[in-house]
Amino acid sequence: MIGAGMGALAAAARLAVAGHRVVVYERTETYGGALRRFERDGFRFDTGPGLLPLPAVWRDLFVKTGKEPLESCVDLVQVDPAARHVFPDGTEVPLPNASRAGVVAALDETLGAGAGERWGDFLVRARETWDRTRRPLLEEPLWPNWRVLADKEPYPSVPVKRLLRTRRARTLREIGTWELRDERLAALLESHVLAYGVDPRTAPASAAVLPYMEHAFGMWYVRGGLRELARAVYERCLARRVEFVFGAEVTGVVEKDGRAAGVELADGTVAEADHVVADVDPARLRALTDHVLDEDGDVRADPAAVGPGRAVLLLALRGEREPGVAHRTVVHAPDGEKELDFLVATGGEELPCPTVTVLRPDDPTLSPEGHESVVVSAVVPADLPWESEATVRRCADVLLEAAGRAVPGLRERLLWHELRTPDRTEDETGARFGAVPPPALAAGRGRHLHPANATRLPGLYRVGGWSHPGGGLPHAGMSGALVAGLIVEGPEFRGSQ
Repeated sequence: MIGAGMGALAAAARLAVAGHRVVVYERTETYGGALRRFERDGFRFDTGPGLLPLPAVWRDLFVKTGKEPLESCVDLVQVDPAARHVFPDGTEVPLPNASRAGVVAALDETLGAGAGERWGDFLVRARETWDRTRRPLLEEPLWPNWRVLADKEPYPSVPVKRLLRTRRARTLREIGTWELRDERLAALLESHVLAYGVDPRTAPASAAVLPYMEHAFGMWYVRGGLRELARAVYERCLARRVEFVFGAEVTGVVEKDGRAAGVELADGTVAEADHVVADVDPARLRALTDHVLDEDGDVRADPAAVGPGRAVLLLALRGEREPGVAHRTVVHAPDGEKELDFLVATGGEELPCPTVTVLRPDDPTLSPEGHESVVVSAVVPADLPWESEATVRRCADVLLEAAGRAVPGLRERLLWHELRTPDRTEDETGARFGAVPPPALAAGRGRHLHPANATRLPGLYRVGGWSHPGGGLPHAGMSGALVAGLIVEGPEFRGSQ
């Protein structure tokens, strides 16, 4: 197995339980992919994802790989509210976790009568989209006739009042404009795809499943940080006798008799294998083999394209977290169009203030007594000149400015801060330019589908965020289950029932 990201760990544990000897080669010195931790002066920070949607994926992994459930290995808690949203006009609204009635009431109270009802009606349509796409997009290997998923928009049509016709939104932006009819509701909706660097103006309407997942299954936190989830999965792998070799860079996939037969390491060592599973980005995987992995038309998204990355600002603050603070606050960009234009086509102008997520966990294990650790993140162009001190300084300044709207007296409390740029993510995960893999989405002519887990080279499989079903912690876990199923049961595997 190439790489020790979360998708690879999920596949490794399942394959080991099925009787396979599994060896994981990881070029860095640790496991977990993007789930990293930074520590300094008694402060601890998650540098990757900070919250967990759809924990059932990881609960299923622990059930299928041993008697110890997930909750016996980590302290998993539901956060409430799920998020607090701060809009450019000064409006603030906390959204209760996994409560439709609570969300409707909160939106009506803050944004005006009718806002909650429109959002609630949208969630009903989003659930229909989820029901139509969940299995083919998340629980099954990518269909050979994947164009069925690419061409048909699963988001339902909406009746037009006073007219005997319906109108079907094709993009997430159209849902906000036609159905939500409030700039703040539209910004709330669009923030769910923007978190992955996806432009809501071109994202298919089927992306409605992302806010639905958060609403239906809640948002969860692992005490000690999500790095603890990576630790628990890694320890489950060890308990199932998965072997790990750290500091071992794979430089090639060995082929024999027309199939993958092992890997070659940087020191010249060759490790033979019946199957090879790669948890790496498309550019790196192409460099590991001369074999054609996908026929023309098989790859939907351009694997050579550079997607947005994520800038993460770590804040060490003096003084305790005030009571009743939301775990997560989303501070929306003052100029959303300017943000999107800069994100998808970087120009010469300075980085504008982006939409920012501020995480303030109620977790005393993350900081010295009487202090607070805060993580501020935003999606940014991955190919900016991050080696420039001016670029780094500008990014830190705009993130601090936005975070100040979520944390009272931020600058007065600031002990120190550290900015982690996309090139740091590239060093840790190997993802080209530190790009963020988005989740797979239906429709949109297939531009938001990812390469299948099986490749055209027999015996070589793809796992993790750069393969089906795409990025995000739930999706990574699902990719591990799919790859394990394909190896154990063969090409006829159609997913768990």
